[in-house]
Amino acid sequence: MQQKQPELGKGVDWLIIWLYAILVVTGLLCIFSVEYRATDEVLQSILGFKKNYSKQFYYFIAAIIIAVFVVLTDSKLFTALANLSYLTGILLIIATFAVGKEIKGSKSWIPLGFMNLQPVELCKIFTSLALAKYLAMQDLDFKRPKAQLIAAGLVFTPAIFSILQGETGLALVYCSFLIPMYREGLPPIYLILGAAMAVLLVISLLFSTKTLLITFAVLAVLVMFFNKRQIRRNSKLLLGIVAVWAFCSLFVGVAVPFTFKHVFKKYQADRIFSMVGVDNPFADKADEENLSPEELKAKQKKSEQQNYNVKQSKIAIGSGGLWGKGFLKGTQTQGDFVPEQHTDFIFTSVGENFGFWGTTLLLLLYLGLILRIIAIAERQRSTFSRVYAYCVASILFFHVAVNICVTVGLAPVIGITLPLLSYGGSSLITFTILLFILIRLDADRQMVLR
Repeated sequence: MQQKQPELGKGVDWLIIWLYAILVVTGLLCIFSVEYRATDEVLQSILGFKKNYSKQFYYFIAAIIIAVFVVLTDSKLFTALANLSYLTGILLIIATFAVGKEIKGSKSWIPLGFMNLQPVELCKIFTSLALAKYLAMQDLDFKRPKAQLIAAGLVFTPAIFSILQGETGLALVYCSFLIPMYREGLPPIYLILGAAMAVLLVISLLFSTKTLLITFAVLAVLVMFFNKRQIRRNSKLLLGIVAVWAFCSLFVGVAVPFTFKHVFKKYQADRIFSMVGVDNPFADKADEENLSPEELKAKQKKSEQQNYNVKQSKIAIGSGGLWGKGFLKGTQTQGDFVPEQHTDFIFTSVGENFGFWGTTLLLLLYLGLILRIIAIAERQRSTFSRVYAYCVASILFFHVAVNICVTVGLAPVIGITLPLLSYGGSSLITFTILLFILIRLDADRQMVLR
């Protein structure tokens, strides 16, 4: 008797597929609204592969073909090739230093003719698979520091290369992998330290290093004075206070200046400090002293334009009001006032075209997608599938949160796309593969993968 072939849609989570399709189509409409003009021939421009919305349409077709291929793939293949794919991703990133194409100051793209491939973007898939493979090891004790260091090495190696390529924004995305690591037993102290460093970084933007160091010293003395009885009973309390003071002082006095001088590029550091309305205190003053009056004037003008993107973004979103101006009726969008509106600032077209309710609906779609992925993660029998699902949810959350914070001026412009909406073949195909690998793994959720 002939064995019955498995159905293509058997076990597939169709809710995620529908959410994916709605978001991608919304993205196509938003990119179309940014570039379309009344003089354009719609059908010809869509099929011509010259406009960005035309290219995105073809990327979407390619993404669908890849998605079908992924869904038809045996789930065991993802575990078998996890480490090899990660190594391939790292080699591709390294290859960009030799054959890469520089775009907007970042040499992180490999030209393929019909599109530019960004290996750091693609490596998010490989890192997710490699981390899931590692954490699913049968004899792994993730509470041991050695295991945590290996996992951190897997996660942050692509991030380091990304920083070297000038892609600081994408490097920060790799911090999202701390969430699945925490789910699998990473001690909360790491998240507490991360949150503390984020708070210290923010106050470092608002106050001078000298003021903060004096403040930390005074606070440490006051805490020791008011807790002197407890300190006499327990000397460990004194060590804890000194350790916290030392950590804060070293972070603000050493780590922050080093980061802004040697990690961030000058324009990135200037952009971050311009958010809070202050000049970059870590800039090389000697260079400024050697500038002529004309050069100083030009530099001041450039400094005033640092937040131009964000200002225009706020205007576009605010002009949409409650219900929006209507599709293809946005004056800011049609007037090309918002730079990079089809990529990093695509959210502004949603705000202007569809208003507050449109942006709220979009955020609810993203929230629904992320919550659905978490629900899928918790129903997996396999640790590999669960970790991978949390990786996908974390990456999506980080991209959405940071991108929208950038567009409304709550975060510096660091070049992070809005998943499935922003223009770009690498971004769309990466998120498509991420989601459909999850769909394939979930379809085989009764299987234990290692």
